[in-house]
Amino acid sequence: MSHSIIKVLTMSPSQDVVAVRGWVRTRRTSKNVSFVALNDGSTIKNLQLVIDLDKGFGLTEELIAKVTTGASISAKGRLVASQGSGQAVELLVEELEVNGIAHPDEYPLQPKKHSFEFLREIGHLRFRTNLFGAILRVRHSMTFAIHKFFHDRGFFNIHTPIITGSDCEGAGEMFRVTTLPPQNPPVLEDGSIDYSRDFFGKATNLTVSGQLEGELAAMALSKIYTFGPTFRAENSNTSRHLAEFWMIEPEMAFYDLKDNMDLAEEFLKFLIKFALENCADDLEFLSARLAEENKSRPQNERDEMTLLQKLEFVLNNSFERLTYTQAIEILMNCNMNKKKKFQYPVDRWGIDLQSEHERYLVEKHFNRPVIVTDYPRANKAFYMRANEDGKTVAAMDILVPGVGEIIGGSQREERYEVLKQRAAEFHIPEESIWWYLDIRRFGSVVHSGFGLGFERLLMFISGMGNVRDVIPFPRTPKSAEF
Repeated sequence: MSHSIIKVLTMSPSQDVVAVRGWVRTRRTSKNVSFVALNDGSTIKNLQLVIDLDKGFGLTEELIAKVTTGASISAKGRLVASQGSGQAVELLVEELEVNGIAHPDEYPLQPKKHSFEFLREIGHLRFRTNLFGAILRVRHSMTFAIHKFFHDRGFFNIHTPIITGSDCEGAGEMFRVTTLPPQNPPVLEDGSIDYSRDFFGKATNLTVSGQLEGELAAMALSKIYTFGPTFRAENSNTSRHLAEFWMIEPEMAFYDLKDNMDLAEEFLKFLIKFALENCADDLEFLSARLAEENKSRPQNERDEMTLLQKLEFVLNNSFERLTYTQAIEILMNCNMNKKKKFQYPVDRWGIDLQSEHERYLVEKHFNRPVIVTDYPRANKAFYMRANEDGKTVAAMDILVPGVGEIIGGSQREERYEVLKQRAAEFHIPEESIWWYLDIRRFGSVVHSGFGLGFERLLMFISGMGNVRDVIPFPRTPKSAEF
């Protein structure tokens, strides 16, 4: 039985035979001895194999020649104390099998530095790099931590529809789902497509959020969360946009805006603490990579904190809470704005806060994570509870260093007539959300929720600058490989 490399690296030297399997990262040869760095994905660390042709184990030069970077091998031998630095033990190989060769002239992942652009072009192989192995192990740990956080607090996981007839955000940038023929679809007298003859008998799309359906479940189970894929047909090629991404969206009955903020702050801190405790090797690697990258930037663009310092910064500070109105006053009166150093000047109440404004509040003004509340109602979605001032809604965004907004949420509008009016303002047909309005008629309660983009979280925890590099198979405009 083979052992995982993460397990072997914790073992002591022994005369017992140990079997391992994996992929060759490097091989170097000195006289009749070859040193192979083997990795099986269980850890960022490699196990060093020592293949000594003079030991008389029947190993041949012809066999060793096939042990090239990228080849898959199986090996058996005994663990001995390592003669070199970097590892406590190494495997003295007695049996070796090459499972699959990787010809050096053809295998593109040779042991050298590759650009992110090149690695995206060979997305089927980039999993084998140290960088993407680290990211995907962190991604797995965060997936587990999210479910653990909510399970331990009495939440129920709800699978909301991927195919939906509603547009949660009212943005209209949705992927259509249809079985109608693309060449000659049935049409009505006015020339529009007759979706009554489609599979579902109506126009349907891929979901942009599971929130609305999640609220229905919260009105019976009290505390629920969704964790699933969401889609946005936004023709954007920026480093922060994907067409397919994952969202975590809890919804809680009997929670007001303060309760919502308390939970969101606790949630974010829990995830960071879990990552620091369970992904230490990978985070140290990612932090060192980011520090090296930081050196090549112009002095005025360099991060002031390392990756690990950013994570500790969020974990160890209470979050500053202020209203949008207070935030605008701070921004309008700050030197950055007065000296016109913001790309987007802050000149009036009602503007959308940009990432540079959010980062100023966190990194310069308060020097701690920030929660901004009570945004202008014109800037936010129809389902957010209208405040008594008639100008703002009970919304909240959590801002962190290096990223800006990472969590967005609100107290939901529980009043039937008010919600109906807000939907009309957004030109959302009542017939498309009749069920959402209906729960405001039968036992409606104060309730709240928030959304955390999983890839946005991973960008913050890993320090990666492009969202395409924290998801296994990025979906972007003109790109849908695999």
